[in-house]
Amino acid sequence: MRGNAQQTKVHYKGKQDDFVIFVESKEAVQSWKSDKSVPLAQVVDGYKIFITHKQGNTGILDTASKGTLEDEFGTHKDDDVMNAILEKGQIVESENSGRDGGKNDAQGGRVAH
Repeated sequence: MRGNAQQTKVHYKGKQDDFVIFVESKEAVQSWKSDKSVPLAQVVDGYKIFITHKQGNTGILDTASKGTLEDEFGTHKDDDVMNAILEKGQIVESENSGRDGGKNDAQGGRVAH
């Protein structure tokens, strides 16, 4: 993502770790909660489950292993785990600012003279 895009995720604090899934929007999650016939594909963005190594809803995101999911949720099926995270997790909205400022100032100007 580039620019100042809105990023919405659902954070679930588990017994052993913190889990995060990215969603389309806060409204999509609320719509799904009130009407379970809404397909998960219209709610979840990316269809991946991440762990943050007890860093809350921030920190480095790693893909959750089947074993980690099994230990926390009693299943490793993505749909079942995502349902649990969406039901019990907390929605977090944040601005994702991309490409701010210089990235390699030591190189100096690169304009042809």
